[in-house]
Amino acid sequence: MTVLLTLLLAVLAAAVVAFSLRLGSSRRQRAVRELLDAADALEARLRTARAEIEAVAGDLNLDPVGEAMREMLRQRLWLRDHGDSASVEQLAEVRLSIDTARGRIEQQLSQIERARAPLA
Repeated sequence: MTVLLTLLLAVLAAAVVAFSLRLGSSRRQRAVRELLDAADALEARLRTARAEIEAVAGDLNLDPVGEAMREMLRQRLWLRDHGDSASVEQLAEVRLSIDTARGRIEQQLSQIERARAPLA
């Protein structure tokens, strides 16, 4: 009876460990997916911002979103190089920086839109 109980407890412990690892993996996969989605959204918004700025500024060779695009590339390269070993917290920090950058771009686009309004 003791051997059976010990075996049952060992199987239960293994199941709990497996479930915990799977849950952690699921959180991690979700964090990576959310990070990539945020990066894609920022990249799309940056491309829109570049087009809108070029429409307003014409062919003045201005590239105010260039640095943001380079930062986006750095973040994608970081994810490629460190994504497998990064903690969920590190992934969340990178996502927060992407969301912050997107907020700055939105503010800049709002300023551009306000500047264009009197011209219309």
